[in-house]
Amino acid sequence: MPAIRLLVVDDHNLFRRGLVALLAGDPDLEVAGEAGDAAEAVRKAQALQPDVVLLDNHLPGATGLQALAELRAAAPAARIVMLTVSEDEQDLRAALRGGANGYLLKTIEGDALGAALQRVMRGEPVVSPEMMGKLVAAVQAPVPTARAGAAPEPLAQLSPREQEVLRQIARGASNKEIARTLDIAETTVKIHVQHILRKLGVSSRVQAALAAGTPAPAGGSLHQA
Repeated sequence: MPAIRLLVVDDHNLFRRGLVALLAGDPDLEVAGEAGDAAEAVRKAQALQPDVVLLDNHLPGATGLQALAELRAAAPAARIVMLTVSEDEQDLRAALRGGANGYLLKTIEGDALGAALQRVMRGEPVVSPEMMGKLVAAVQAPVPTARAGAAPEPLAQLSPREQEVLRQIARGASNKEIARTLDIAETTVKIHVQHILRKLGVSSRVQAALAAGTPAPAGGSLHQA
């Protein structure tokens, strides 16, 4: 299998160089380019078309979160993984709703980072364990009662079985694990997941869990279908 081509985006030269050196030691990874700010990241993403963009949030000028849409437009096939010091729940939500495929903290070990990049290339979402509690809390937050005439809440669009599947997704379960827990076929789980994504108008499992757990922001838009 070809090495995963990476674009590393971080404004701290010392950290970025250390990260590049770390990644270069993994034969399954290839650093195709580096950038120190969002504008440079967009230019390099368009020129290099990397497999994965490792994106810091705290950049000069536009933040990583603000650059997500442009990066996705510049390199539509690339996965974007936030690699940041921010443990803020709002940053986590904004990143995943903005289309990021993962949210990792800079405290992650090198081996774990390599494994996470492999998973994201397989279409799986990656979220640092330290952030999973905040993600699950957001998903499990009580859904406000709909007002008369208001649009239905996201969960109201789902069948009882789809809601069960979504709760398992929020816990980080794979399709195989969900099938075993609910005693149904894995192919049936895949169909339920596809229906959930379509009904909620989202493109990933993490976005589905967030959309069902908390109201989406005005104008706002886990991966194993």
